[in-house]
Amino acid sequence: MSKKVILCRCEDVTLADVQRAVASGWSDLEEVKRYTGFGTGPCQGKECLRAVALAIAAASGRAPAAMHAFTTRPPLVPTELKYFARPRQAAGAPADDDA
Repeated sequence: MSKKVILCRCEDVTLADVQRAVASGWSDLEEVKRYTGFGTGPCQGKECLRAVALAIAAASGRAPAAMHAFTTRPPLVPTELKYFARPRQAAGAPADDDA
């Protein structure tokens, strides 16, 4: 069994990476995010934020409740919703999933 514990699957950030960041003096979420890249992948930290925060708390001796969330940033250019929506099917036409 591998000893590598992955905390952020999107950016392949491991527990050892977070512990190294804290040992280097980076002790809050924003600093560790910038050092390791966690939270910058497709999930934007939705999957890994809790695990990374707990790892930072354990490595630094801080209470998890004392941690502040990292800064979120909107997209550079807004994207119109029409690019995310699926086109409507005509009545009686087979759906894409049926093809």
